[in-house]
Amino acid sequence: MTAAADGNLAEVFADIARQLHEQSTPMDVVERITRAAVDTVEGCDHAALSVIRRHGRIETRGATDEVPHAVDAIQYETGQGPCLGAIDEHEVFQIDDLAADERWPPFSRRAAEETGVRSMLAFRLFVESDTIGALNFYSREVGAFDEHARTVGTILATHAALGIRAVQDKERAEQLDQALASNRVIGMAMGVLMARGRMTEQEAFSVLTRASQHLNRRLRDVASQVIDTGLLPERPQRSAPR
Repeated sequence: MTAAADGNLAEVFADIARQLHEQSTPMDVVERITRAAVDTVEGCDHAALSVIRRHGRIETRGATDEVPHAVDAIQYETGQGPCLGAIDEHEVFQIDDLAADERWPPFSRRAAEETGVRSMLAFRLFVESDTIGALNFYSREVGAFDEHARTVGTILATHAALGIRAVQDKERAEQLDQALASNRVIGMAMGVLMARGRMTEQEAFSVLTRASQHLNRRLRDVASQVIDTGLLPERPQRSAPR
């Protein structure tokens, strides 16, 4: 690779790092990385992430088009393939020709025949020892990915893992702040009810939760009204039929 190309690639990675810092959701991070993969990795026609969800379920996210979904559906159905291998075995997996692959023939043959993809490259996404998923490249050409593609993919996978984790940590912190704020409001409302109705703490909480369920309103909203008015909200009376 020429020095000019190296410089351009460095600019691309710097731009990605800045953009990832500004992304608001994990999905924003995923989509930025997969777009960058197609733009920067020679031979990469499609890209996606395989993300580990609750209970170990794996989902395809941020696919640049429908092809990764089709390929990954075969992986999930057969329980094998480079994306799953990268997640389970913590390695980079490369297939130069799906039609001739001997490692995962039930997956590889079907993927080549049904999707037209011939080459794949998969990288584990992880932070410390925590595996998040895999970054996956797909190509219509045999032997599409060289050592440079592996190097660029490793960098993109690192960006993706750190970006996703940073956004997840931010979301968890915001959720904790919201929960603490809700708890403070509910605690204040319980205090109002305990003072006015001479209730115990448990009785006041039960009154609030029953009102929330009866009115089909959030517990925090009911508590806020109690603080503002000193009274429990009531369900609006229906107008009598004429």
